[in-house]
Amino acid sequence: MEANTLNLPVLALRGLTVFPHTNLTFDVERRISIKALEVAMESGQEIFLVTQRELNTDRPGEKDLYTMGTISRVTQILRLGKTSLRVMVEGGRRARLRRLWQTEPYLQGHVEVVEESAAVSHGPKTEALLRQTWGLFQDYAHLAGNVAEEVTAAVLDCQEPGYLADFIAQNTALRYDDKQAILEELSPLVRLRKLNGFLARERDVLGYERQMEGKVRDELAQQQKEQILRTQIRVLQNELGEDEDNEIEEYRQKLAELKLEDETREHLEKEINKLAKQPYVSAEASVIRNYLDVCLELPWGTYTKERLNVDAARKVLDRDHFGLEKVKERILETIAVRQMNPEGRGQIICLAGPPGVGKTSIALSVAKALNRKLSRISLGGVRDEADIRGHRKTYIGAMPGRIVEAISRSGAMNPLLVLDEIDKLSGDYRGDPASALLEALDSEQNHAFRDHFLEIPLDLSQVMFITTANSLDTIPRPLLDRMEVIQLSSYTDEEKLQIAKNHLLPKQMKEHGLKKGSLRIDEETLRAIIRDYTRESGVRQLERRLAAVCRKTDMQLLSKTVKRVTVTEKDLPKLLDMQPYPPTVHVEQEEIGVVNGLAWTEAGGEILEVEVSVMEGSGKLELTGNLGDVMKESAQAALSCLRSRAEALGIDPDFYKTKDIHVHFPEGAVPKDGPSAGIAMATALLSALTNRKIKAGIAMTGEVTLRGRVLPIGGLKEKTMAAKRYGIHTVLIPKDNARDLEEIDQTVRAALRFIPVETVDQVFAEVFCPSRVETKADAIPAFLPVENSKEAALRQ
Repeated sequence: MEANTLNLPVLALRGLTVFPHTNLTFDVERRISIKALEVAMESGQEIFLVTQRELNTDRPGEKDLYTMGTISRVTQILRLGKTSLRVMVEGGRRARLRRLWQTEPYLQGHVEVVEESAAVSHGPKTEALLRQTWGLFQDYAHLAGNVAEEVTAAVLDCQEPGYLADFIAQNTALRYDDKQAILEELSPLVRLRKLNGFLARERDVLGYERQMEGKVRDELAQQQKEQILRTQIRVLQNELGEDEDNEIEEYRQKLAELKLEDETREHLEKEINKLAKQPYVSAEASVIRNYLDVCLELPWGTYTKERLNVDAARKVLDRDHFGLEKVKERILETIAVRQMNPEGRGQIICLAGPPGVGKTSIALSVAKALNRKLSRISLGGVRDEADIRGHRKTYIGAMPGRIVEAISRSGAMNPLLVLDEIDKLSGDYRGDPASALLEALDSEQNHAFRDHFLEIPLDLSQVMFITTANSLDTIPRPLLDRMEVIQLSSYTDEEKLQIAKNHLLPKQMKEHGLKKGSLRIDEETLRAIIRDYTRESGVRQLERRLAAVCRKTDMQLLSKTVKRVTVTEKDLPKLLDMQPYPPTVHVEQEEIGVVNGLAWTEAGGEILEVEVSVMEGSGKLELTGNLGDVMKESAQAALSCLRSRAEALGIDPDFYKTKDIHVHFPEGAVPKDGPSAGIAMATALLSALTNRKIKAGIAMTGEVTLRGRVLPIGGLKEKTMAAKRYGIHTVLIPKDNARDLEEIDQTVRAALRFIPVETVDQVFAEVFCPSRVETKADAIPAFLPVENSKEAALRQ
């Protein structure tokens, strides 16, 4: 081994660097480090202190250590516990780690002593460098504030550049990698210049920290000053006998003017007293202030006087709406009950029906007839329970629910609240808003409705709720049970004609700046628009078509070629482009395997064709047309019924083995499902299998069973309207639906021949052409109904 190479125990330091001729105290906990110290103390040897490259390395190897370290002597060891020591060392000479040849039970390696550069002559450059170092260190010590006076004195007394750099690096909070860079530099002047760079950086960083601390301190001092001044003002006002702050007094005055229950008044008084004790700018004061503003702005004890007059309400409803006689009658009954018992509870009514039939406008007319304040709440797309019941007031941005907000907006405790699109509610991880409505829409318990924000009972028993929905299927059963449902059906073509003539056309002429005599449309033209250019249950599309006619009229009048425009049926293709709904249904010819069914959709009634084709094959049954499971099962049931009665119906008993049957419903992109197309499918199957034609101008609707019974269906009014629209003259309906004929429009009843049927025997006897007389028709089961629409999926 060379003379300047030593074999010493090695102690790896984490985040520390020991410099020559300096003292350092630190704690040791690692087993290998404690063992190295014990070996050094026992043998009187020196120890090599070197810094780790990474702080989190627990068992360092040679690659994990810097090469340059310090040969030091252990001067004192103090045992702190079973697994930790506190050691004081004195740095000696710089040395370089040549090889770490032992890692267990402690680190030991070959260390080469490094000779430092010779002493530097004190010339002007050296003096300037020393002065720069002293100035930077004084600035650093002033900003840091934790440098001992004896350290500062030692720095100012030192004239040796190399030692000065080591001493300052040892006694300042430089990063350990910066200290390592100082340790590895052997030239005294270069070492001092590096140190000056590090000191300048630390001085700037400390300066920025001091500046930011000053800004925060000034801001806190200003807030504290404001609080002290406000407290002094409050104390002075009390000493002078003056009342409390104007804000607190205003709250107390508002509370005294309200008609409140004792429980509610005590709760709000507590909140006001709590606010009076809070600093004005505190977060708690802001929360209480917002809470009191909402509570005191509610119309406590304020009720509008209802106009409970059935005759006056009838006039308002008849003026605003044509038709809907049963709906109007039910609403007038509600008003009559209120007239007889003004102190009764508010009603909860659900107006259910297809879009565009006037649900929301009826609710608005009821408010007008009753002289109640009106607030409308749109529930479409609401997913958060807090939208209904509010947030806890402690949340940032908390506010009351929509019901409380609507009552506050109406200015009375007995408004009419219209909950629009209640069937469009949906729930997610934030809760179920439909469930949050259960208490509000229950007349037995909504006298003490509690909003999460208010935390005090709110009486909703005098509120009249009217909800609207397109479909009852998506409304949860408990919520639906709390409401009285009033069904609004589709308008008949005659009703649409009267609505267009008396309401829509005058309204659109006024909006388009047309005088009364500048546009004329006769009834036949309006009927053509309704029949060929609209296909809906309501009148929204009809209103758009009339608006298009008014726009074209404006253009003609502005051209100054005409003074008055008369629109006839021949002009419609030019004004409204091509007919979107041409009459293309098979109603005028006798066909084999093609039957006209009737379907109900949200847009009204529709004709639904059923086509059946029979081919030689192996007994496959193929169903196409975007059918639902119910309809597919109905097709299987119809086929089974035909098989069970094949002989009576004149069908080959083995047709299910030798024939392939394809059942298709046109408009294959539209989903179809339901049981009401059963007899139509059964008839089409029998026609295709027996090669018999179906009479022209016939449509049918009804569900059939395996025994051949015809079961009742729904939506008869809309379905019969569709039959009349398409030129059908005979409609087969289930016998159990005969009682529903009373609700059908008189014009429809006069135009159609209705044949009630109980079994498919009667169906076959009526629909097949007499040109080919075969075996007597027997009862067969039918498919489940298909409901079709050009605008939406069909549902029974």
